[in-house]
Amino acid sequence: MAESVIPQCPYFGECGGCTSQNISYDNQLKSKQQMVASRTEFPVENVLVFSDKEYAYRNRMDLIFTPKGIGLRKKGDWKNVVDINRCVISNERLNELIIEIRQNFHDVDYFDIRKSQGTFRYAVIRTPSHTSSISFVLNEDSNKTGEAIDKIKNYAKISTADNIIVTYVPRQTDMSISEEFFIVKGGDMLNENFLDKSFDYAVQGFFQNNTVMAEKMHEYVRSLTKVRSTEELTLLDLYAGVGTFGINNSGSFASVKIIESDKHCVTAAKINIDKNHIKNAEIVELDAMQLKKVDLPSGDKLFVITDPPRSGMHPKTIEQLNRLKPRVIVYISCNVDQLGKDLLKFKDYELKSVAMFDLFPQTPHVEAIVELERKGN
Repeated sequence: MAESVIPQCPYFGECGGCTSQNISYDNQLKSKQQMVASRTEFPVENVLVFSDKEYAYRNRMDLIFTPKGIGLRKKGDWKNVVDINRCVISNERLNELIIEIRQNFHDVDYFDIRKSQGTFRYAVIRTPSHTSSISFVLNEDSNKTGEAIDKIKNYAKISTADNIIVTYVPRQTDMSISEEFFIVKGGDMLNENFLDKSFDYAVQGFFQNNTVMAEKMHEYVRSLTKVRSTEELTLLDLYAGVGTFGINNSGSFASVKIIESDKHCVTAAKINIDKNHIKNAEIVELDAMQLKKVDLPSGDKLFVITDPPRSGMHPKTIEQLNRLKPRVIVYISCNVDQLGKDLLKFKDYELKSVAMFDLFPQTPHVEAIVELERKGN
């Protein structure tokens, strides 16, 4: 039985997040290591484990407006919200902004999910290393958005957040991002550094929520590419986001093809290629399932890094990779159950290494990186 510890969060058991706080961190890591080993069918003692801080690591929170302020969904009851003053897994800067918002938005026309009415829905706070943002998500169908915007604009004058935007979402959807938004303060981009490179990304876009652990992942992947670096190799970066893996490993390859379907990520990737002075990389706006449309070398001249969403790689993407037969595939996964299913489809490959990265302490979630090498090399 896992060793029990006293949770640091006063909302533990009531809030729906951080369900592992009563388990010692050593046991959390062992459990995740065993989970990754079982899903990949790799010896548990050979699964490398990377971790960092147990608490105060998270740089993004989607907080819900309540009658008293802001909070998170109640455990087992998504229609109810637990009002919170701070979040122990969030970094200190994020908690400072929680206090600011509570002080200035403690009595607002909050969105009642049962009645499907009200104005203020979410405050999405992001606090990477050097910048910060708040996205106020409003019900676009409310007749009080004008009052809400005036309140947000007044707050922006005193807020310590670098960027503030207003986002509109329909009342019948439970989303915290939208194409319908405008900037109140600053801009709509954030920035983070990984290794020796700088990356811009959209305030509403996807980016890793644990900066320290994300950088450890980049260090690890770079170590895998450097071992096999050659002037003849092409790097294919699939599901690339804003191009972090392709750009960070561009120095080990003759050329880099970065594949991404989200237009906002593609725009950011172009900026990042330029600002980091990468001369051998090209961004292609394309769904990875259409990979056959991309002109690529095959066999020993191709190296692949793939970082798909929780749903894993599309079957057509896997089919095309099996046709191209790259020498190495580095698969980065945020869903080890799906990773295990996808690995079974690469019958001509063998696992060379498996590593787990605990980007989400106090939760059951984990990231894994597997290194596949074509058999017969």
